[in-house]
Amino acid sequence: MLRSSTETEALGEALGRGLRAGDVVLLYGELGAGKTTFARGLARGAGFRGRVASPTFALAHAYRGRRLTVHHLDLYRLEGRVDAELGLEEILADPRGIAVVEWPGPARRWPARRVEVRLYHARAGRRAVVRDRRRTA
Repeated sequence: MLRSSTETEALGEALGRGLRAGDVVLLYGELGAGKTTFARGLARGAGFRGRVASPTFALAHAYRGRRLTVHHLDLYRLEGRVDAELGLEEILADPRGIAVVEWPGPARRWPARRVEVRLYHARAGRRAVVRDRRRTA
C-alpha cells in the first residue's frame, strides 16, 4: 500500500536505482493513479535531478541523468500503431537510455524483457503491483 505521493515516488526511485541501459518500464493505471509520480521517482533513481513533468501533450521527454537517460513517454492520446511515429526503435537503441512508458497500449511491440508496473486507486492511497520480466524473458 502506498499511502502518499511521497511513497509512490520512493517506490519509483528504488526501481530506478536498479535499472540498466536498455530496460523498459511500462506503467499502467487509471487517470490519477500515480504513473507520472512514479516516473518522477524512477528518474531520480536513475540519476536525474531536474523537474519531471507529464509528457501527455508532448508525448515524450528525455531526462539525462548521471547514470542513464530516461525516455519518458505517454501514449494516452494516441491510437493505432505508433512505434515508428515516436521513434521507438531509436529510443530502445540508446546505449545509455531506458524507456518509461505511461499508457503503453497503443504501441504493441514491447520487448519481452521489461518491467510492468500497475498502479491502482485504493482507500488509503494507491496500490502497486510490479512485475519484473527482465529475468524471465
